[in-house]
This record gives sequence, C-alpha cells and structure tokens, in this order.
Amino acid sequence: MQPSGKINVIILDDHQSIVDGYVLRLSSSSKIEVVATLGYGDELEPALEKFPTDVLILDVSVPISADNPTNYPILHTIPQLLQMHPGLNILVISMFAERGLIRGVMEAGANGYILKDDRATLIDLANVVQTIASGGIHFSQKAHQLFLNYQLTQTGDALSSRQLEALSLCAAYPDKLTAELSNEMSISNSTFRNLLSGAYIKLNVSTRAAAILKAQSLGIITPISPSWSAVG
Repeated sequence: MQPSGKINVIILDDHQSIVDGYVLRLSSSSKIEVVATLGYGDELEPALEKFPTDVLILDVSVPISADNPTNYPILHTIPQLLQMHPGLNILVISMFAERGLIRGVMEAGANGYILKDDRATLIDLANVVQTIASGGIHFSQKAHQLFLNYQLTQTGDALSSRQLEALSLCAAYPDKLTAELSNEMSISNSTFRNLLSGAYIKLNVSTRAAAILKAQSLGIITPISPSWSAVG
C-alpha cells in the first residue's frame, strides 16, 4: 500500500474490453487506483519503474510487443519482477485451466490465479485485489482444486519443515517485513513468499493471519525466537 493509503494496480492484458471490465470493477473501491493499463509485455518493466505498484494483474498470454506477437515469457519474468520489486504482488487472470500452468505460475511467485470465466470472483475483483495486496492468495475454485490436487499428489497434505519455519517466524514477529523474515531464513524474498503461499493452500486459507491461527489451532506451530531477535 502506498503512503496515500491507496493500492496501486497495473493491468497487463491485450484485450481492451477485458481491461475496461477490470478497471470498472476496481473503481468500486476508493482504496484502489489503476495507475497503468498495458497491452504488451515489453511495456511492463518501464511501467513498474515509473509507478510504485502494489498489485500487478496480468494474463499469461500477451504479445511481447506490437512488432512481436510471441507470448511474453510470464513464467520466466515473474521471479525477476519480484526480485526487482519486493513489494509487488501478482494476480494472474487467465482463460487457461491447465494444472501445469497454474502450478508454474504459483511456483514462480504469483499470489493467485483466477479464470476469466469465473464471473463471481471477477465481480468481486476489488476485494480480491485488496487480499492480494496484503500478501494473501486467491484462486478460482476450479484453479484451486487443480493446484491443490497437484500439491497433494506430490507432497501430501502436511506442511513442509520450511513452510512451518516460515509460519513460525510470521507468528513470532507479525510486524516484521517479508524481507526481514526471508533474510533470517537465508532465502530470497520470493522463495519466502512461495513457502507461505504453499502453506496457505494446504491450510485452505487466504491470508498470513489466518494461516498462523489455523496452524496454531492444529498444534503444528508455536512462535519461535530466531537468533537475531536478541540483537534486533
């Protein structure tokens, strides 16, 4: 969130009618300001440099430029964007309900995946963006089920030791920034966010606070005191 209290949003989608619909729905909230709408992938990084941005809404299938119709490499780009802009949160809105793509997007560091035919969620887009801006996650029901099924077949429903460690740090130090917590674990900001997103999915929650409460109620975490707390 910006000093003004607004949530700044950039939209990347090459279909103007769809962009107009997003802008209309987001305009229902006085807390959200759309600072740029883009139609080509090569416009994204300059826009992020120009406008402090909290939430990036993007499609997975947009051309690189007016002269290059090749799809912009979203899966490659997301980790780079998060590295350059640690406060950025990414929401993908796509027509593709492919399990592998959803997995790839989320593992790259996105905060959510909404299907373009999910009318109920899109009507509520302003609230979804506020959840994403606070570090939460959001899925269309179908996308969530596809991704959750993949997660369960790969790892079972138990949180990994690193996910538990990340949640424990969050519980112990709720006012610490993600960058500070990731530094304590000696991992990148994006990796820390991925650990939390994976934990949210397994716990079937959407926010950090809800994940902490549920994990504590299940007795799987207790707040820990990392070494730097004694000197921080």
